[in-house]
Amino acid sequence: MRVLSDLLICVLAICGSVLAASRTSPPSGALVVRAGTTTTGEYKTLSSAVAALPNDSSSRSIFIFPGTYSGQVNIDRSGPVTIYGYTSDTNSYSANQVILTAGVPASTAGSNDASGTLRIHKNDFKMYNVNVKNTFGQGSQAIAISNYGSRAGLYACGFYGFQDTLYSNQGTQVYLKGYIEGAVDFIFGRLGQAYFGGNTIAVTSKGYITASGREADNSATYIFNNNNIILGPNAASGTSGNVFLGRPWGAYAKVIFKNTYVTLPLNKAIWSVWNTGDERTDHVFLAEYNTTGSGVSGASRPSFATMLSSSQAGSYTIATAVGSDYASWVDSAYLV
Repeated sequence: MRVLSDLLICVLAICGSVLAASRTSPPSGALVVRAGTTTTGEYKTLSSAVAALPNDSSSRSIFIFPGTYSGQVNIDRSGPVTIYGYTSDTNSYSANQVILTAGVPASTAGSNDASGTLRIHKNDFKMYNVNVKNTFGQGSQAIAISNYGSRAGLYACGFYGFQDTLYSNQGTQVYLKGYIEGAVDFIFGRLGQAYFGGNTIAVTSKGYITASGREADNSATYIFNNNNIILGPNAASGTSGNVFLGRPWGAYAKVIFKNTYVTLPLNKAIWSVWNTGDERTDHVFLAEYNTTGSGVSGASRPSFATMLSSSQAGSYTIATAVGSDYASWVDSAYLV
């Protein structure tokens, strides 16, 4: 029996390696970014490769070899752009080997957007298997990704920061099978329409996962489906029990969490006001369905939070968040 068991383990391991697709060489026609390269036609930084793209409506791609690439990157080219990071497993962020990093705070950059390590100011953008970090830490908003694009898909990517990591401020966007780390208001924005599916959301200090800045009854919506919320690596003491799913930055904040599995102990209230004396809860829609896991044990939600029925939850889909045309631009291989 032991021999059969070992054989089965080996077979499963082989099958797993076959199923895990790799991307270790550039697709045809892609510009190549390689740290320290001296090869003619290659680029040492993502910024230099972006600058080399023609400013027209053609579809272009960039492939990045393993390495840590420092400096902010702004992408505003008119035509579609796809960025691929080197990886042995395209289906997971855990094998990512490309890191974009900067440590710029909004307090010196002049705005949230200006502090972004990666700034997307264009429509029709895709990125696969790249980690993006803002290393500034505590003391100021400091954005890893600032996204103003419609039809923007981020697949198996990692986003790391402390306060205001992921700025989905405008446009229609999906974040699928990735990793999002932060502490204070670290998924936020005013007009963004975003769908988050199959991600690991890691919290590293007491705070709030979302801060919807929706200021009127408009289409801005964040929908989370099938995500895991965990205690982040090297999290500060006192994190457990002092984290909320979100608070309303705007008076019409709209955030829906569905089928969330939580192992990080959240504050029992689950949702927070903006601040005492400035609650901003009169028009909010902060809703949940099927939140499970040890992290929500004993929860007692406030009156401004909404618990959805199964049928109600079913009406909040990826199409609700980003539009009924999503199948034309979202990579369905990453939907869960």
